[in-house]
Amino acid sequence: MAAFPRVEFAARTFDSLPGWDTDDHEAAFAAFRRCGFRAAEKPYRSGAIGVPAEAFLPAFAEARTMAGITAGEARAFFERHFRPFLIRPGRDTGFVTGFYEPEARASRVRTREFRFPLYRRPDDLIDLDDDNRSAEIDPSFRFGRRHGGVISEYFDRRAIESGALAGRHLEIAWLSDRIDLFFIHIQGAARLRMAEGDTLRVTYAAKSGHPFTGIGRVLADMGEIPLADVTMQSIRAWLAANPARHDEILWQNRSFIFFREAAVDDEEAGPVAAAKVPLTAGRSLAVDRLLHTFATPMFVVSPSLHAFGSSGFRRLMIAQDTGSAIIGPARGDLFTGSGQAAGAVAGVIRNKADFYMLVPAALAEHWA
Repeated sequence: MAAFPRVEFAARTFDSLPGWDTDDHEAAFAAFRRCGFRAAEKPYRSGAIGVPAEAFLPAFAEARTMAGITAGEARAFFERHFRPFLIRPGRDTGFVTGFYEPEARASRVRTREFRFPLYRRPDDLIDLDDDNRSAEIDPSFRFGRRHGGVISEYFDRRAIESGALAGRHLEIAWLSDRIDLFFIHIQGAARLRMAEGDTLRVTYAAKSGHPFTGIGRVLADMGEIPLADVTMQSIRAWLAANPARHDEILWQNRSFIFFREAAVDDEEAGPVAAAKVPLTAGRSLAVDRLLHTFATPMFVVSPSLHAFGSSGFRRLMIAQDTGSAIIGPARGDLFTGSGQAAGAVAGVIRNKADFYMLVPAALAEHWA
């Protein structure tokens, strides 16, 4: 059995996975195949949980040759190349949330209506590592600020929204709604319908380095929204009803996201995320990048999750993204698609789930 602090892996058979035989393996295969082509250009980094990126090479190689296959052939592909293991995260259970690509109105120039800036990465924001991290900077920070030869923490949300980056011409676009902009930060991507008549897609480029704080938990701790009722919709409703308290609440999430422009090559595809492939609605999964290797297939079972259908959630997902709040071996974020309808689905997903990691067959004997 593979070893990792507070985590156990229990071998299973495909026949024992609830819902495996009725899933749409062809849709999952298409998402996996995209990773196969990307890995041929630049290999993925291996996660610390013990599945090295090179273990996927035989499956990637075969997947690249398999165009237009049937659902049955896709199922046989996964059963041939992988073995399922239930992730047991200590005393905890697995947990899933949802994310999506928001759509919002925006402008390339500031106007009376469009006055909230969406920023590109500043040139004084640097990646931190063991060679340049000073003792004063928390080890969890992956980004910092270089100023006059000194490296320090970067500006946080409060400082930036108070003008720390003003006048540096970093604005990609200007939005009309501050709350739309905040949730674009949470999702890490957006499709902007520009006042100039075109569409602009933006995606994550970097962050300030400060830890993410979910304002849903903040509002619950303050007694504003019962924890069981915290959803994206309930948070939006509270913010809409309390405009005078936006600074008080939003600034408690010190993390700030910077973006880059990304071409809208396919209106039907999702944004290109951390695994450098377009996300697939209902098949792409954000995972803890430090633990998991991108392209890992995960069969996720959540009987209480009905946002995708009344019979519960039982789907093969592909690890293709990550996020600040996605921490732990059995923690995932389900990509639901783009636009308002996808946001309505993503906003209500907060469910316990079992994660069955599909381990490359060549490694399975060392995990049993």
